[in-house]
This record gives sequence, C-alpha cells and structure tokens, in this order.
Amino acid sequence: MISLENPTRRKFFTQGGNLLGGLALGSLLNRPAFSSAAGAGPASDGGIPLQFPAKAKRIIYLHMVGGPPQMDLFDYKPEMKKWYNKDLPESVINGQRLTGMTSNQARFPIAPSVYNFAQRGESGMWMNSDLLPWMGKCADDICLVRSMHTEAINHEPAITAMQTGNQVAGGPCLGSWASYGLGAANENLPAFVVLVARNILQYQIQAISGKLWSSGYLPGKHAGVSFRNSGDPILYINNPAGVSSSLRRKMLDGLKEMNEFQLNQTPDPDTVTRIQQYEMAFRMQSSVPNLVDLKDEKESTFSLYGEEARESGTFANTLLMSRRLIEKGVRFVQVYKNSWDTHADVTGRLPNLCKEMDQPCYALIQDLKQRGLLDDTLVIWGGEFGRTIYSQGGLTATNYGRDHHPRCFSMWMAGGGIKGGTVYGETDDFSYNIVKNPVHIRDLHATILHQLGYDHEKFSFPYQGLNQKLTGVEPAKVIHDLLA
Repeated sequence: MISLENPTRRKFFTQGGNLLGGLALGSLLNRPAFSSAAGAGPASDGGIPLQFPAKAKRIIYLHMVGGPPQMDLFDYKPEMKKWYNKDLPESVINGQRLTGMTSNQARFPIAPSVYNFAQRGESGMWMNSDLLPWMGKCADDICLVRSMHTEAINHEPAITAMQTGNQVAGGPCLGSWASYGLGAANENLPAFVVLVARNILQYQIQAISGKLWSSGYLPGKHAGVSFRNSGDPILYINNPAGVSSSLRRKMLDGLKEMNEFQLNQTPDPDTVTRIQQYEMAFRMQSSVPNLVDLKDEKESTFSLYGEEARESGTFANTLLMSRRLIEKGVRFVQVYKNSWDTHADVTGRLPNLCKEMDQPCYALIQDLKQRGLLDDTLVIWGGEFGRTIYSQGGLTATNYGRDHHPRCFSMWMAGGGIKGGTVYGETDDFSYNIVKNPVHIRDLHATILHQLGYDHEKFSFPYQGLNQKLTGVEPAKVIHDLLA
C-alpha cells in the first residue's frame, strides 16, 4: 500500500506528476478523499482505507516494562515443586543464550513459584490466585497467550522490538502505525497518546524514552504525544500570564503563514508536521484540561478502579485516563508501567506490583464492557520478555530472583474481536521452551493489525526504496485461533 502523504522527491518521480505543494497542504487538511488514493476499501477517518472490516477501532496497550515472571503469574508449573533447588537440566537450556548476569553462575537452581494458583472462570484458566484475585474474575474476558517469544534478551532492544517490530531503534512504533492507518477521530486530540505511570518501587527501573513512541519514517504527526503523570498533563498547555487566547491565535496565524511560505519554497514533511502540531497544541488547550478533570466521574467508577484512581500518575488513574481518552476519540493509548525487572527479591516486589496492577486491569475491562466499548476496543497486556525458572543469585524456600528469558513468556488480550476465555500455546514443565503453538512478536503485530482492518503484508509505507512494514521481511502470520 503506497501513501501519497507528504511526498518526497523520490515519491514524486516514482508516482508521477503530482503537485507537491497541493498534496502537502491537502494532507494538512486531513481530507479523507485525499487518503483514498492509497487503495481500495472504505476510508477511515482521515487515514488509510481499511482492507477488510475491522473488529477493533482503538487500542489500549499496557506494557509492563521489565518483563513479568510468567511462571509466577499465568504459566502454572506445579511439577516444579519437586525440583526445588535442583539444577536446571542442560538438555532444557540446550546451548541457548544467557545474559551476562547469570551465564557465569556455578549453578542454575530451580525456583518454583511460592504462590498458589487456581482455575478461574468457566474457562478454567489457571492463574495466580494469591496476587491476582481481581483478574481471576475476568478470566472469561481475556485471551491468554503463554507461548510468546522474541530474540531480544536485554531490555532496550527487547522493548524496542516489542514496540516497533525491530530491535534496532528508529522505526515507527505500533501506535504510530495505528495512527497512520486509522487517522484521527477527534481533531482536538492526538490519535496516539502515551501515559507513563509513576513507579512505586525505586530500584531495578528501566529507562523509558521518547524513541519508543517515535513515528520513525512515518510523518511526524503520527508520533505519540506523551502526557505527564503529575502537574499539567502537557507542558505549556496554559497560556503565560498576560497572554490571551486571541493573542495566542494571532501569533499562531503569523507563524503558520511563515511555515506555509517555507513549505511553498521547499516542500518538506517536517514543515507540514510543524504546522499541524502547532494547531493541535492550540486546540488541546481547551480539550485537555477538561479531559483530565475527573469531577464528572461517578463514585461507582472510583469504587471500581480503587481509590488510587483519584490520584494523578497512579496506575489506576492511568487506566481510568486511558478509558477517557479512547472515549473522546483517541485511537491508541500506550501505557508504560515500570519496575517489573525482578532480578532479585521476587516475593518482596511482586505483591506490590500485582496489587497496583490487578484491580485496575479488571476495572478497565469491566468499565469498557459496561459502556459498550470493549467489543471494538483491543486491550493488550504484557512485557518485553519473560523470566527464568532458575534463580538468579541466592535461593531460599521463600524468595528468589529471576533473569531475563526471551524463549517464552505470557501476554493477554481482551476485547476488539479477541476470543475471551481462551488459553493459547504451551510451554514445557520448566516454562523454559515452547512445546505448542509458538507466537513470535511479529505474529502478535500481524494479529493486531488484522483486528484493525489491515493485512500486515500490504500495510506499508515507502521509505528508502522499500515498502516498509511493521512486521518486516521475515515471515509473520495472523493467529486466527485467538480471534472470536
């Protein structure tokens, strides 16, 4: 699929005698008729025409930065009780890559999960019953994938791969691809918003930077707009003292004239982005303050999410804000929750992390369902990789650490045409290798795009002489067994 948006010199010569200035300004106006030149099918709101009917119109992606331990949460391994403090067999490791943090350990002692598991819902889905009592109540709403895998073994490339489809930074993230495809549904808000929940634990924290929500080689307007977790959600959202709204408008009109003059002299996608973002910022001055003001929320909402939802920056507040954002027309909300890097003190850290995460995740699903939004809103939860069954560092009967493990990990999804109450994939008794139905992150991305109405093989953007895709050039497939 070729986009005519913000054409470069290369696109001009490869696509014919287009009027560069007209096209650039046409994209500024965000006209659906303009985008329909990209291919057949019903046009979405100012984006790329859908290739087939979409099941999801919007996405809330909850990324647990650091890599949650799958065998302590969703991948029940009762046989490991018999293996406590025994060495992980070499036949299981089978020469696989280990991180530098444990590769020199003298032993790889197995650390069974200390937590109880139970079957939940009519589906009988096994999950941690000690730490996830709320999530157990919505087991029949979620689709649990236990066979995710990736090549990346360290956080930075693993998070980048999960977000952009490539371990090398610089490509567009999933949210930018969604914005590029679906376009904007509310001209007063970005199509793609990023929320970073504050940390309750102040150690073993991974860096979260703006490159994770970059638009890469896509037009700049598709980059994520990050809302702050304290104070004003956007810096300088309010006019300085003595500057009225009419004066601000007059200033922006003058700035727009200068940028359009520059655009006519030298057609440049960055100039188009600059014009668009200044205008968006002006419109957000009125839309964002009302959006973050929770006075219109009922007491029942805070009972559902928990009292922490009242406090800006908490994970509960972030999920409540996610619902408010998609309700106002935001297409993609990316939430980052840090501190899941459990190299040590799993039983000291995990109860706090799960307590913070459990009820709000349940509440988000129920809230969306009550409002009739879950059917066409896809909720995604997961980290960048999993953790090892063997202990990193010291091991006791009540505590242990776990190293990075890319060979298998668990994620769940809900809504957006996903089959609730489904468990897909299977790992060995050690939660170390996949024995049934592996799902690579490329397959996950292909499935997500499919739910948005796009074929991952055809949904592309021309860059450096290639039709670039989220799923890259290696094989990827839609996992139809996950779909309702």
